[in-house]
Amino acid sequence: MEEKKNSNWMIYTILIIIIMGGILFFVGKSAGGDYYEFAQCLTDNGAKMYGAYWCPHCAEQKKIFGNSWKHVDYVECSLPNRAGTTQICIEENIQSYPTWEFSDGTKVSGFQSLQTLAQKTGCSLN
Repeated sequence: MEEKKNSNWMIYTILIIIIMGGILFFVGKSAGGDYYEFAQCLTDNGAKMYGAYWCPHCAEQKKIFGNSWKHVDYVECSLPNRAGTTQICIEENIQSYPTWEFSDGTKVSGFQSLQTLAQKTGCSLN
C-alpha cells in the first residue's frame, strides 16, 4: 500500500511539472512574442532605435519584441540621472523618443508598430 502511495505521488509530481512547464512556455511566448528573426532582420537592414531609459514609449516599443529586443540595434540617448543627452544623439539630431532611423537615412519618431517597421525595412514578420 505504501508503495502505491509513493508511485501516485511521483506521477502527480511529474504531471504538475509538465503542466507548469507548458504554462511557463506559453506565458513566455505571449509576453512579447518570438521575433528573433524579425529583430535580427531590422538590424541587418540598418534600422536602429534611439531612445531613453526613462521613456515610457521606448519601454512599450521594447516590450512588443519580448526577449528578441536584444537583437535590435538600440542607441541610448540619455545620460545617467537624466543629466543630458549622449553625443551621438546630439550629432544625429534626435529630438524625441523613440526615434527610428532606417538605412535610407529617414527617421520616424514615436512608437512604431511591427507592421510599420516591416514595411520600412522589407523584413518579414512571419
